[in-house]
Amino acid sequence: MKKAGIMTLYCNNNYGNKLQNYAVQEILKDFGMNPETIMIITKDDHNLKNDMKCSENKLEHFREFNKNIKYFKDILYIDKDTEAGFGSDLDCFVIGSDQVWNYTFWDVFSPKIFASFANENQKKIAFSASVGVSESPEKDSEEYKIFKDNLKNMDFISVREDAGKNIVEGISGRDDIKVLLDPTMLLNKNEWEKVMKKPENLKTDKFIVKSFLGNVDSNTEDEIEKYAKENDCEIIDISDKNSPYFDMGPAEFIYLEKNAKMVVTDSFHSCVFAILFATPFIVFKREDRLTSMYSRIETLLKTFELEYRMFNGKITDEMKSDDYSKVYKILDYKRNDCMDYLSRAFA
Repeated sequence: MKKAGIMTLYCNNNYGNKLQNYAVQEILKDFGMNPETIMIITKDDHNLKNDMKCSENKLEHFREFNKNIKYFKDILYIDKDTEAGFGSDLDCFVIGSDQVWNYTFWDVFSPKIFASFANENQKKIAFSASVGVSESPEKDSEEYKIFKDNLKNMDFISVREDAGKNIVEGISGRDDIKVLLDPTMLLNKNEWEKVMKKPENLKTDKFIVKSFLGNVDSNTEDEIEKYAKENDCEIIDISDKNSPYFDMGPAEFIYLEKNAKMVVTDSFHSCVFAILFATPFIVFKREDRLTSMYSRIETLLKTFELEYRMFNGKITDEMKSDDYSKVYKILDYKRNDCMDYLSRAFA
């Protein structure tokens, strides 16, 4: 059985990050691989310091979910010398998904995130790697050089959004870049239900999940509250630090996404899991610095012909629909596309 090292961002405070990591692991198992996630410690231990800003309760929920993920025996440090032969017992490195190639992430973007230390016999495969932003780095920048020097040595490259493909193609000159689904979409709802868990403090079955990474304007707030009142639903704001649901983990996040009457969000993975569980959802455009990371949501909505779920001042009847029959036909096709790519990559 071939061994694969999964290279992705590591943190214990982001649902999408942890869920995509688990999804990649399970997908590789389906291809007969023995996958292990390489824990990557960022510059100045930035990701670990961010984890420690979380409450102990939230960290405990994430640690519990981490038991579903098998980790590699050695740790990769971004700002320390990598020992010769690191990961030499691995047959390949699978890079992705998440925003592994977001060059604005000063603490993690380096040649190492392209598995620059791999030997010539080890494959380097990008699986739905995300650049996260819409613009290419300046040509005379260090980030541009890191991209150019390392992309040419990748055996297979797939990215998660159209903007990422444009950036990678423009820098590398390669014409074999694929745009694939986020790995979380390759697992069906039954597979996700195996790892989901009902939040301990959830007492109602009529609720709206509110998940925002950016700011929320007053008109948005008014529309959400109006919809909740009309439908006799509690609003569960998982992004509010004062909410009793703020400290939940990835398993509880999945449960809420599955059982919500509606999901209102500017978060990519909130949209993803709403689609997987046929939960009505509405996407709100981000109002702050996070707007530049919006390309992945735009690609998602375009791929599944769900642009009508973008909020434009009013919640429409179309947005309330839970008919995903057309979406699932597209999903089946896109899943097959992913399987074909991985079959070639692991051949």
